[in-house]
Amino acid sequence: MDDPRVQRRMNRADLVTGCVLAGLGLAIVYVSWTMPRLEVRGIHPATVPGLVPGLLGLILAFCGAALAIKAFREGRGEGGWVDFFSLLRSAEMGRLAVVGGLALVYALLLVGLLPFWLATALFVFVFIVVFETWLSPSPKPLPRSLLWAGVQAVLVGIVVTLVFQNGFLVRLP
Repeated sequence: MDDPRVQRRMNRADLVTGCVLAGLGLAIVYVSWTMPRLEVRGIHPATVPGLVPGLLGLILAFCGAALAIKAFREGRGEGGWVDFFSLLRSAEMGRLAVVGGLALVYALLLVGLLPFWLATALFVFVFIVVFETWLSPSPKPLPRSLLWAGVQAVLVGIVVTLVFQNGFLVRLP
């Protein structure tokens, strides 16, 4: 990473990411603070429901602020956001958008519409095929990728379902 343009882009990305993480951490702290404390039930203050999420939110806010401050200091004096916005038009950002889209389809559409094991297996299958064949810098042959994705999808669908149902005792849709 000796290229100064890449370094400037990464500093801008770190600055934005740090600000977003700090804001998310503070939002988690606020929501944790507003959770019921259950004093009427005699719950000990160390076991209130919002304690652990609140502490994790504080840690996230601190780390986000530290990242943003570091990026601001390293990127001070550099002109404009042109390099940063060029990052949004990169192949990496396209892959990130595909990941986000697949995750949203899985969470909002497939889970609940299909049995959990089938939704999970379908998500894993599509994810592997898309990223091994179409969005890979060195694409794999489609038949090999389909076979490999099918095997992994079945295994992941079964294992994840069994772990959640039997290990975590979660009722799955």
